[in-house]
Amino acid sequence: MWLVGFLLVLGPLVTLHELGHYLVGRIFGVKADSFSVGFGQEIAGFTDRRGTRWKLSALPLGGYVQFAGDMNPASQPSDEWLSLPPEEREKTFQAKSLWQRALIVAAGPLTNFLIAIAILAAFNFAYGKLVIPPVVSAVQAGSAADKLGIRPGDRFLEVDGQPIGSFDQLRDIVAPNPGARLRLLMQHGGERRTLTFVVPGVVEHDRFGNTFRIGQLGVNSTAGEIVQVGPAEAVVLGVEQTGDTMRLMVQGVWQIVTGRRSVEELGGPIKIAKYSGEQLSLGWRNFVGFAALISINLAFINLLPIPALDGGHLAFYAAEAIRRKPASPRSQEWAFRTGIAFVLALMLFVTINDIVSLPIFGS
Repeated sequence: MWLVGFLLVLGPLVTLHELGHYLVGRIFGVKADSFSVGFGQEIAGFTDRRGTRWKLSALPLGGYVQFAGDMNPASQPSDEWLSLPPEEREKTFQAKSLWQRALIVAAGPLTNFLIAIAILAAFNFAYGKLVIPPVVSAVQAGSAADKLGIRPGDRFLEVDGQPIGSFDQLRDIVAPNPGARLRLLMQHGGERRTLTFVVPGVVEHDRFGNTFRIGQLGVNSTAGEIVQVGPAEAVVLGVEQTGDTMRLMVQGVWQIVTGRRSVEELGGPIKIAKYSGEQLSLGWRNFVGFAALISINLAFINLLPIPALDGGHLAFYAAEAIRRKPASPRSQEWAFRTGIAFVLALMLFVTINDIVSLPIFGS
C-alpha cells in the first residue's frame, strides 16, 4: 500500500508540475527537447512533429522537461548556446525575456496550486460546507478553557484580534500553536471579556499509530449544519482552503526554525509513502484529499528561494529586474551548487528522520 500510494500521489503530481512548465514554455515558443514521465532509462517513447521526445522512463517518480538550450542547472547562456544558429537560439529558454522566463518557471508550482484548488472545489461542490458557529457546547474538566472560566453558551468573537466566524477558524488557530500565548475575546450573554492563556500542547494518536502534537483549548462545539454551495463559491472556498494550508505550512516551518517544534516533525519520501498508503487504505476520498495536500506541499517547497529550486530561479529573476542586469554566471553557478548541496543534505536528513520514525525502531 505504501508503494502504490506513493507512486499514485507523487508520480502524477510531479509530472503535472513539469507539464505546467512545458505548456507555458510552449506558449512563448520555447522548444522542449524532451518530456519524461519518470527518470532513468527510457522504456518507451515517441518524437512529435515539434521535435520533442515524449518518453516513459524506468523510475516512475515524477518526471522532467528539458527545454532547448537549457544546458546547465542555472539556465545560463553558455558557449554551446551562443554557437547555435539564430533561428534555433530564438526557440531556447535563455532567449526569452525576463518576464517570460519567470512565468515559465512559476508555472510548475502554480499548476500544483491549481490541482489542489480543483480537488478542494470539487469536494466543496459535491459535499457542501460544514458551518459550525463558534459557540461552546461543553467544556472538558481540568482543561485550559475550564481554568479560564469558559462555560457552555459562550461565543468566541476574536482570537488575537482576528474575528472568528466559525468553530473551524478557532481550531485552525489553536491546534497548530501549542505553547503560544493567545488572547481571546469572548461573549457570555450580553457581557464581553478578554482572556489570555498559553495554549497547552497535547499528543494525539491516529488509528495508524502516528503521533501529532497539537494545541488544545478543551471546548466542544455546538452542532453544525452542511450547506450546499454553487460552483463559484466552491472554487472560492477551494482557494481559501489552499491559502490556509499554505499559511499553516509557513507557520510550521517557522516553528521548527525557532525551536517551538522538533525537527523530527519534518518528513521526506518515506513518510510521504507511509501516509499515502494509509490514506489509500481509507478510501479514494481520503486519498484524493491527501493528494491535494501533497500538491500544495510541492508548490510550497518549490517556491522556497533556494537555488536549484523554482523559487531560487525566481529570486535571481527578481534580483535581475531590480538591478537591471543578471548576476554574473560565476556567482549563479556557485549559488546553484550550494543550493543543490543544501537540497541533497536536507533530503538525506529527512530520509534518516523517516527511517528512525518507522515502527521497527520502536517509535
